[in-house]
Amino acid sequence: MDKLIARINELSRKNKTVGLTDEETTERDELRRQYLNNFKSNFRQQLDTIKYVEDEDQDNVKH
Repeated sequence: MDKLIARINELSRKNKTVGLTDEETTERDELRRQYLNNFKSNFRQQLDTIKYVEDEDQDNVKH
């Protein structure tokens, strides 16, 4: 992941100074897509592990 971010940043800096070739633009777009997919996947995993305390408390309530 660190290499991916480093390459995205490298291409971003180059784009701001001298510009990118068509191939570099395509590479940058692909790397950004990979990064976002990875981020979404990791975030989804974190959300899936959340346990709601309210749900547990309602199961244990005696009437």
